[in-house]
Amino acid sequence: MKKQIAIGSDHGGFELKEKLKAQLNEWGYECLDFGCHDKNAVDYPDIAFLVGECVAGNENFVGIMLDGAGIGSGMVINKIPGARCAVCWDLSSVINSREHNNANVLSIGGQYIGEGLAKQMVKTWLETPYAGGRHDRRVTKMMEIESRFIKRSK
Repeated sequence: MKKQIAIGSDHGGFELKEKLKAQLNEWGYECLDFGCHDKNAVDYPDIAFLVGECVAGNENFVGIMLDGAGIGSGMVINKIPGARCAVCWDLSSVINSREHNNANVLSIGGQYIGEGLAKQMVKTWLETPYAGGRHDRRVTKMMEIESRFIKRSK
């Protein structure tokens, strides 16, 4: 069973999100679309939060978020415990984000990345496994840092 995909965008990533959803469906993935649903302006933090929350709380999901540059959404999602969002601009960063960092959310700039490259990035990201091994120690450290701040806030 393939993982389900939590997907979302702001108005700057809406058109690319719709194209990626169609491609993902062709590849056999099921998308849970958190919005936006048209080109009207929305605040990316609201939608990025929903995508990140879905992924952080459910190992059956990975996430894809598209905003104008991809940066803002990545910042929002990385504040959610359990979410590891990578803002990627090319195939090398996509591969690294999965192999080395076990990213569970991919953030793409809908205003900067063309449709063809975005489809390649998403396909590569979904098909690249986490390498584990020497990277486990580093990912564990990332998650331990996160847990320190969670404990402080209680």
